Amino acid sequence: MTTRAALDYRTAGVDIDAGAEAVRRIRSLARGTFTPGVLSEIGSFGGLFRPDLTGLADPVLVSSADGVGTKLKVAFLAGRHDTVGRDLVNHCVNDILVQGARPLFFLDYLATGRLAPDVAEAVVRGIAAACTENGCALLGGETAEMPGFYADGEYDLAGFIVGIADRARLIDGRGVRPGDELIGLPSNGLHTNGYSLARRIVFDTLDLDVDSVPEGLDGPVGDVLLRTHRSYLPLVSPLLAEAGGIVKAMAHVTGGGLTDNLPRVLPPGAAVDIERGAWSPPPVFAFLQRHGGLGDAEAFRTFNMGIGFVVVCAPGERDGLLAWFRRRGEPGAVVIGRVTAGDGAVRYP
Repeated sequence: MTTRAALDYRTAGVDIDAGAEAVRRIRSLARGTFTPGVLSEIGSFGGLFRPDLTGLADPVLVSSADGVGTKLKVAFLAGRHDTVGRDLVNHCVNDILVQGARPLFFLDYLATGRLAPDVAEAVVRGIAAACTENGCALLGGETAEMPGFYADGEYDLAGFIVGIADRARLIDGRGVRPGDELIGLPSNGLHTNGYSLARRIVFDTLDLDVDSVPEGLDGPVGDVLLRTHRSYLPLVSPLLAEAGGIVKAMAHVTGGGLTDNLPRVLPPGAAVDIERGAWSPPPVFAFLQRHGGLGDAEAFRTFNMGIGFVVVCAPGERDGLLAWFRRRGEPGAVVIGRVTAGDGAVRYP
């Protein structure tokens, strides 16, 4: 009679001790982000948060969830895991900023085939740093070890954010009218979108690696592709507090580019004309277009093309807003187009 060896969770691929070590490292990182509203510790079954409602006549919670997408593949190739957490937080912060909300707290989900505490710590270090920079608490999260589900050395990452705004100051685009101006705020690269196509061009078509420095890029491939998704909160949030309603709409330029994201904040009967020559995109976009044979329509719907965030205002407010952004260290703020009558289309005449 054959005696079978005893099984345990470790032999099935889940290392509980590694998980405990990861949580130990993460706990101090998360605690460093805690704001006065946090009422619970990392490790509780649920995170407790008491919001400060001072100055809010009719508080509204604003939430969003997102991921980093296949930019993670570049992080795996480069062996760099401290930037994707920043990408995740900043993306989510920008999504709720569009409606005029400030972030309260953030939750993360990190799933991997085999848990490496050093990698988990690096990822969460980036998350914690971005939470601190954006003034929100890393309230909790989940680290899941799922053997057989992810390839060795790979993981997935998602984030969930909750913010708050006064209902009377929510920004929903209802006041947008033909003739209004679009002010674009520059991106520093691809942010977190278009990476499936970018990786195909860079790593498959051109056969480059993360250390290659090809002509047409302003740095090694890995550095260029891992540039962090910007948070526009420090630049835009003070404007919302002071402006008295001069911002009519805002758009975070993510998947779908200007082409698909601007219509999300337009009222019925409005469209947009974009002036393509109004700004100079980072070199990575021309590089990808040239080597991928991408037409403008495909490029503008896949990538942000150098504009990461858009603010819509009345023509009479344009110069004041541009001056606002430039006084606060953003010389790249520029008028990129205007609202017209139409069926919601974004045109590039």
